[in-house]
Amino acid sequence: MTDSDPEPAVASKQTPAPTILESVIESGQHEMERETEGLLLSGFSAGLDIGFGPLLMAVLLTLSDGGYGDLGTELLLASAYAVGFIFVIIARSELFTEHTTLAVMPVLAGRASIANLARVWGLVWISNVIGGAVFTIFVVVLVPDFGVASADAFGIIAHELVDHSVRWLFVAGILAGWLMGLVAWLLAAAQETTSRLVIIWLVTASIGMLHLPHSIAGNVEVLFGLVVSTDVTVFDYAKFLLLSTVGNAIGGGVFVALLKYGHVVRGGG
Repeated sequence: MTDSDPEPAVASKQTPAPTILESVIESGQHEMERETEGLLLSGFSAGLDIGFGPLLMAVLLTLSDGGYGDLGTELLLASAYAVGFIFVIIARSELFTEHTTLAVMPVLAGRASIANLARVWGLVWISNVIGGAVFTIFVVVLVPDFGVASADAFGIIAHELVDHSVRWLFVAGILAGWLMGLVAWLLAAAQETTSRLVIIWLVTASIGMLHLPHSIAGNVEVLFGLVVSTDVTVFDYAKFLLLSTVGNAIGGGVFVALLKYGHVVRGGG
């Protein structure tokens, strides 16, 4: 290999896996040490902000001549879905599905307890859900003449998530959590804002294209349908929220946190 060979320079720009792991552990540990009020406010903010994704989806579905199953419309809706995640993650607000990986890593490393994990998960999840509910009420109930999205569009989006079996919601929820766990891992390796934006868009738009149940974004999607459509019931909402939450936790906790941690501490990367 000659001195002019560019490969070593390219390779040197890659973040080593142990460095990524340490960054993820430190991030998770930092959030575990935050005050309760800070976690709740950040989680509430995330629940609010992520609602812009489903709202933009409803707007595009209203304005588009196509619908689900049309490639162009699907791509537009998936990109709109990703907008809420970009708002939340770039702003560093607390999102439950990121913590299915982030908050697990310090526990695996012996730097935090299961009780610490339960505290973070509980505070972030409930504040995310409440934030999404407030956003839904603001858009659908308090602003009835919003005018840019039809009630039918909100209902259609909700039915894409609730019209499935218990098994599908659970297994698909695992896949969504898996992908969100990868976001947390990949962002720790990203060096600049542009690459972070690409990672967030690529992964979350994939979740949108696959119509996977993300417990926090889906919370807003299904609540929209619950408010505007008589076909979406409280039982549909509760079933979705429970199964997607459990599936997301398993996906991020097992398929990313546990496997990545085990791979790296055994000499990977």
